[in-house]
Amino acid sequence: MNSAWRDTLRWAAFISVVTFFLSGFFNTSTIVLHQTDWWVGIFVIISIVLIGIVFDIMGLAAAAAREEPYHAMAAERVTGAKYAIRIVRNAEKFSNFCNDVVGDIASVLSGAATAALVAQVVVSNQISGTGAQAVAIMATALIASLTVGGKALGKAFAIRKANWIILHVGRFFSWLDRKFHIQLFNGKDKKKSRKGGGKRAPGKRQQPR
Repeated sequence: MNSAWRDTLRWAAFISVVTFFLSGFFNTSTIVLHQTDWWVGIFVIISIVLIGIVFDIMGLAAAAAREEPYHAMAAERVTGAKYAIRIVRNAEKFSNFCNDVVGDIASVLSGAATAALVAQVVVSNQISGTGAQAVAIMATALIASLTVGGKALGKAFAIRKANWIILHVGRFFSWLDRKFHIQLFNGKDKKKSRKGGGKRAPGKRQQPR
């Protein structure tokens, strides 16, 4: 087994463990919803949906961003440019975490939170039978439409503004590094190969700054 496959297996094992604990931690929101007012539940659900959309945007932007523009920025010492390079070079892992881990957890939690909110509304208003089923269907359909519509807009934005988005994510990572000495990527990964404009000319080797 070569080093690339070993690295992939280690990442898969690591991200599975992280997903397990994150899912268990954030799933407490469904417990809280049973003990709060309905408007708090709506706020929690919308927040979960927005988190899923934002991370979906970041994951897609990392996959769509080009590395070359960040080298010029790094040479000019633009804040976040060096971390943006690291994100693009680790786009597979970064996208996996944003889209699969956070995105899937957000989808599961929004569904569970919606079910908890519907149960609370039905019980508090003494709705039964067809009325309770209608409330459940409407609530689920509304949350699904918000999620899908939001992600559709987010994907268009992520593709068109990929480099801009990743630069700002890089600035956030740079802030974490300066303030808390948290380094999310070590920057040692190989340069990400790209089709079209991302390819280097034959015989020329570009040294990363």
